[in-house]
Amino acid sequence: MTEIQNLKFDEQGLIPSIVQDDATGEVLMVAYMNAESLARTMQTGQTWFWSRSRQQLWHKGATSGHTQQVVDVRLDCDGDALLVRVIPNGPACHTGEQTCFYRGVNETDPPREPAGKSSVIHQADSPLSLVNVAALDLGILLQDLYRLIQERKDQLPEGSYTTYLFNAGLDKILKKVGEESAETIIAAKNVSDGGTRKLLSGEISDLLYHLLVLMVEREVSLQDISNELSHRAGKPAHPKYNQ
Repeated sequence: MTEIQNLKFDEQGLIPSIVQDDATGEVLMVAYMNAESLARTMQTGQTWFWSRSRQQLWHKGATSGHTQQVVDVRLDCDGDALLVRVIPNGPACHTGEQTCFYRGVNETDPPREPAGKSSVIHQADSPLSLVNVAALDLGILLQDLYRLIQERKDQLPEGSYTTYLFNAGLDKILKKVGEESAETIIAAKNVSDGGTRKLLSGEISDLLYHLLVLMVEREVSLQDISNELSHRAGKPAHPKYNQ
């Protein structure tokens, strides 16, 4: 194990960390560590990272069970990158693939849902990894996501981004809704081709997730929204939200 003081962290206090299967040499994933996550990695013998999007520590496999047992940590010649050799307990990628690098550069197909997996994948939460769907009806997807967020609020599992939001309270949730709204507006203004439309879709997905968190926090159900929209349209509320 290397000494933390010998490392060169960037201006944000982070260092890129390449995770490699110790038995096969296959590169499994790339993530970032700060001094605290590296210290926890060394102390616990399992990988910990720093999430730049959530601004918090995350323990790989804390929710999915796909932990990584650390064999060795090495630094490169400049001391500004790490190689973490591990024994993986399950796939490294949230898609269910053994490695995050399962596609070639010229492959344009979106990440696929692994065979045999349910539509909801319990992984260390981020707005885009709470659910992984192939071709689900949006209403079903929203119901699944709403139920999962409610479950997170009830159980508050450690290492979950949704848990972090509920623990932080209403003001933090509202701040995130505001931030995601602003990012959606910016992405919408910049739409010019397929790539930026994909970016807009991602921002809208983030916004929807945070709106659902707000709904769960303030006990507003999907049925409440269905009733309100149906009232405005002069139509009966959709019965599927009563399930």
